[in-house]
Amino acid sequence: MNDTFQLGVRATGPDTCRITLAGDLDVATAPELREAVHAAAAGHRQVVVDCGGLTFCDCSGLNAMLGAARTARAGGSDLLLCAVPRSLARLLQLSHTTSAFTIETERADAR
Repeated sequence: MNDTFQLGVRATGPDTCRITLAGDLDVATAPELREAVHAAAAGHRQVVVDCGGLTFCDCSGLNAMLGAARTARAGGSDLLLCAVPRSLARLLQLSHTTSAFTIETERADAR
């Protein structure tokens, strides 16, 4: 476990799962996200990734998120990003990858 990153997974319903991220999503922690989404998508139709606690995301973190979206889609699951911090929203915009995700804009605008 990395001291600067925390990842939590919990079922929120029979077909839904919530992954909560906090800290730095980077080259050292991206594999944790990939593994968590892979496991969650195998057993749930919707996977919500709560990004509200993210303080940093580098290109490895972005790559892990893109891979997570592909994994979820391939398994027939929907992946939803919520509580997207401004820094991540900007990274998604600058990298032209916003369309790869379903983003809950209500919370993203509030941050």
